[in-house]
Amino acid sequence: MTRFLPSIPLTRRALGLAAAAGAALALAACGSTGSETGGEPAEASASGVTWESVQESGKLTIGTEGTYRPFSYHEGGDGELTGYDVEVARAVGEKLGVEIEFAETQWDAMFAGLNAGRFDAVANQVTMTPDRMEEYLFSTPYTVSTGVIVTLADNDSITSFDDLESQRTAQSRASNWYTLAVDSGAEVEPVEGWAQSVTLLEQGRVDATINDKLTVLDYQKTEDNQNIKIAAETEETSEVAFAFPKGSESVVEQVDSALAELAADGTLAEISTEYFGEDVSQ
Repeated sequence: MTRFLPSIPLTRRALGLAAAAGAALALAACGSTGSETGGEPAEASASGVTWESVQESGKLTIGTEGTYRPFSYHEGGDGELTGYDVEVARAVGEKLGVEIEFAETQWDAMFAGLNAGRFDAVANQVTMTPDRMEEYLFSTPYTVSTGVIVTLADNDSITSFDDLESQRTAQSRASNWYTLAVDSGAEVEPVEGWAQSVTLLEQGRVDATINDKLTVLDYQKTEDNQNIKIAAETEETSEVAFAFPKGSESVVEQVDSALAELAADGTLAEISTEYFGEDVSQ
């Protein structure tokens, strides 16, 4: 995960918030919402996949959930597999001239399947955390996100995380954003999830809510709720990439080359805009 810190000296409280934001982001974009920790990877296997073997088979097999909207899901519940991660993977396959074959599995079994060789890579909003980078190889990131504060559109009193001091926020108690809200000095109203947070916000029962920016963009792409806005973002970012077993350097090199071409020709931005209304690939 890449960390962007302010160039000016931070107070002790600001340093604490930066650390909390980094921890929250590292866990927020790493799998289905049913897994708060993102499912810690098992010990990686010693062998990997080679570009020669991919060329021989003519395909790259990728593990994904298929139930994680808007990243990997079936349109209408039982339609074609689609989603942001899925379409990025397909675009990579097209650049490489190989078929992308998806193997759907639960998030908690994702890394075990990768280690066992059931698929060559994982595309499921896998965050590049230090622990994972010790066990696996990662491609160039194709998703970059932040944590955001959401307020009512006419609220100008909250423009930073420091402004949450003594303010009321709505957060899921099991989420990492709950911790960030508490560390920011907010009075937290426990909720079941994002939808309830928005309801309490619009009812005036809370002043703000914190969540991952991708969640907010996905919601606004669908709902276009003019009553709310993003009031502030974390300095920290989380980066998401394809995960490969160690020993797959030759494949990662090819995938990185494809991602660079997709960024240069605007394809990644186009896919991002389709799902989120703006470019989240960089």
